[in-house]
Amino acid sequence: MTKADIVNEITKKTGIDKVTVLTTVEAFMDAVKDSLANNENVYLRGFGSFIVKKRAQKTARNISKNTTIIIPEHNIPAFKPAKTFTISVKK
Repeated sequence: MTKADIVNEITKKTGIDKVTVLTTVEAFMDAVKDSLANNENVYLRGFGSFIVKKRAQKTARNISKNTTIIIPEHNIPAFKPAKTFTISVKK
């Protein structure tokens, strides 16, 4: 499902015009991105949590040059679904 599909579904279910729905969806995604960029998790009860995970520093290999490189610790975004969300997908 793409962002356009989501906008169409919301438009059908609510009767709100597509431009307003698209603006709202994009504003939601921007708010989530900004929160995660500021190391703040986003909790949506009954849906799930957008969280920031910290990856530890590790050593990797550059196969083409046959050298080792160090990848510094960094943050990555992750999604953890709520229990009710997981149960409904399993059915």
